[in-house]
Amino acid sequence: MVECLAMLPLQRRCDEVRPLDLERRGITLPPQFKSGTPVLSGVKSRTSFKIKKKRFSVTKKYTEEWTVIKPSEGPEKITSNGMSSSGEATGSDSSEYRGWLLKWTNYIKGYRQRWFVLSDGLLSYYRSQAEMAHTCRGTINLAGASLESEDSCNFVISNGGAQVFHLRARSEVDRQRWITALELAKDRANKMRERVDDEEDFVVSPETTATALRQKLDHLNTCQNLVNQHGLALQQAISQIEDSAKLKSLMKDPVIAHLIKKTAEFRVASSSMIKACSTFVTYAAHHEKEWQMAREQRERLEETVESLARQHMSLEKAMTKSKRNLSDIKQDRPPGEGVVGIFDSDEEDEDFYDAMDNSEANNGNVAAVAAAPKVEPPTAVAPLDTGKSTLSTRTTSRKRRLRIPDKPNDKANLWNIMKNCIGKELSKIPMPVNFNEPISFLQRLTEDMEYGDLLTRAAECATVEESLTYLSAIAVSSYATTSCRTSKPFNPLLGETFEYDRTDDMGWRSFAEQVSHHPPVSALHVEHDNWIYYQDFSMTSKFRGKYLQVFPIGTTHFIVKSTGHHYTWNKVCTTVHNIIVGKLWVDQSGEILVKEHKTGASARVKFHPYSYFSRETPRRVTGSVLSPDGSPKFELQGTWDSSMSCAEVLSSEGDNWDTAEHQTRWVKNTPLEDSDKIYNFTAMAVTLNEPDEEVAPTDARRRPDQRLMEEQKFPAANNMKLTLEEAQRTRRRAREAKIAAEGPSAKYVPKWFAKRECEITGEEIWRFTDEYWQCKQSQTWDRCPSLYMDDEQEEDAT
Repeated sequence: MVECLAMLPLQRRCDEVRPLDLERRGITLPPQFKSGTPVLSGVKSRTSFKIKKKRFSVTKKYTEEWTVIKPSEGPEKITSNGMSSSGEATGSDSSEYRGWLLKWTNYIKGYRQRWFVLSDGLLSYYRSQAEMAHTCRGTINLAGASLESEDSCNFVISNGGAQVFHLRARSEVDRQRWITALELAKDRANKMRERVDDEEDFVVSPETTATALRQKLDHLNTCQNLVNQHGLALQQAISQIEDSAKLKSLMKDPVIAHLIKKTAEFRVASSSMIKACSTFVTYAAHHEKEWQMAREQRERLEETVESLARQHMSLEKAMTKSKRNLSDIKQDRPPGEGVVGIFDSDEEDEDFYDAMDNSEANNGNVAAVAAAPKVEPPTAVAPLDTGKSTLSTRTTSRKRRLRIPDKPNDKANLWNIMKNCIGKELSKIPMPVNFNEPISFLQRLTEDMEYGDLLTRAAECATVEESLTYLSAIAVSSYATTSCRTSKPFNPLLGETFEYDRTDDMGWRSFAEQVSHHPPVSALHVEHDNWIYYQDFSMTSKFRGKYLQVFPIGTTHFIVKSTGHHYTWNKVCTTVHNIIVGKLWVDQSGEILVKEHKTGASARVKFHPYSYFSRETPRRVTGSVLSPDGSPKFELQGTWDSSMSCAEVLSSEGDNWDTAEHQTRWVKNTPLEDSDKIYNFTAMAVTLNEPDEEVAPTDARRRPDQRLMEEQKFPAANNMKLTLEEAQRTRRRAREAKIAAEGPSAKYVPKWFAKRECEITGEEIWRFTDEYWQCKQSQTWDRCPSLYMDDEQEEDAT
């Protein structure tokens, strides 16, 4: 009978199922069931088989549970996915169903086996179970979708024409199980959407609720008085009737005796009801005063929090202003003079302010502030204590710019751009700079080091597991700016480079080069006195119509010099939504595996994709740090656009972990004032394209189209971009002709990176040759190709 129920589709307002419905599905019933008698019915069932429907509402989640009660057997539960508790449904959540189905692909390949997952009203499919961690081949929303059965094994799912899945099960029973699970999920999705719409349309304030409750309480008090008054009168009348002599003579009549008995029972019940009603009214009136006090306390607390928020904002502005003043002072002071010495005073009473905590300092640098008489103390950014530095550091801190020109308010007209492309050769139509931001992808890749202090902390940790918490945080932090920055960086030219020297204030310096153009590959190398960080980055993309998915290729390496520990991790999939219509927004999904290859310890961080039906926090990340034997050591949680924390696991039993208090590992830096006017750049991003005359001729800072865009000269930037891309095509054709004539030896060779085999992972990776900084010191740039134009050529091109 349980299997029969599992094969019945859910009907939203069906109260009973007749044997005819079962016989139409090929289910044989015992002869005692007549065709007109319900097999399953609600509370008013006329047979011994009953089905009861229970609804539970917990934190706005909806679940259903059906119970079949047989006369001779105990209850047997059927979960909301249509399967019995002993069936083949997978997953701990009763609303999730997984399995293999055959999906129609095209007329050449026909039906292909795919792994389908039904969860939260969404049906997704993958080529294999292993793809669930990183690649979803397609998803259809069951809310509003239609299900049609073609034959005993085939069925079709459609959401109105935009998406259609032609599916085939291996058997009729398997098909019916999927149909049942899909019907249940569709019903839940529709109810969830209706409930969300109702909640959005009707929001009741606490004051309105309190007023309504007070009115109901007054009404209840009035009804209680009436019940008390009439109840006493009824009791007196009953007592008079019992004392009547005439009634005593009729006591022998069974009907009169039964009436007197029921009257006495009603008198006792009414007395109990009057007493309970009186107690409730007294209790409610007493607690109404407590609720009023709690409401007043809440209002005072809200006012206090609002006042603290205003004070916090004013303090942040004052701190930013003091940093700017300090940068001016540090630029003007003579070499070798200390920061605190500028504010020295002969007076004995001096106030010193404690340094900020590392988690609050901008870019992780320790801030020390000294006070002087009649002068507001600015914040001094001290360089990291790296001991005897082996890097060529500057003697004084460089004054870096704090802002770039605001982007123009006029938006790009897509139709005008398409009109200007009419009649042009397709290969010569460039992407207008209107959709770009004024930095190169090499500079965008260097932005992964915005929170480079986390690498320094990871190198100084006592245990590998603790280091993994910081490395997981910096792996997540590299996606922090993608939530608000949807513009595209400039594609680097082959041989383009970018250096970023921050040894004066952060203790590290980086160098990046575009080592390949087809396919595009960028290599990055960062060095510090105690660690090395390097990666090569490539990617593949797939356009899905409404959204674009970017799959990164490459591995990030981190080596601690003092211990020899070698860590690696990957990147996750980035999805850009509303490519054609609507506002662009970016989401991240997948899993990052951070592994230490010397000990075997690892950390896993999962990026949860956004779901309209999910009540979870958007952009959520969760994970854990595992010891070499696989036991959990730290629990990780946070959001990839704001912060991340960890908690030590004190004890674990399966999936149940007892953890200590969470500690912050990373917090996103405060955005700049009016950052939306400067492409949502961070304080570090603003400095990336700052002019520097000492860098290589191929540096991205010298790229003219990028500079023209930053200066708001968009037409000239478009013309220059087209000229540079055409020059690159000319060089490529010449190189291909040379390869055809001379052989593979004529292929392009990067100037500062060389491909080597990684001794840990065994994969080929681009490694820095350590020659750039020596060439920069002597300003020897003979090996650099000519990528950009001189001043005269630039004027002609613009």
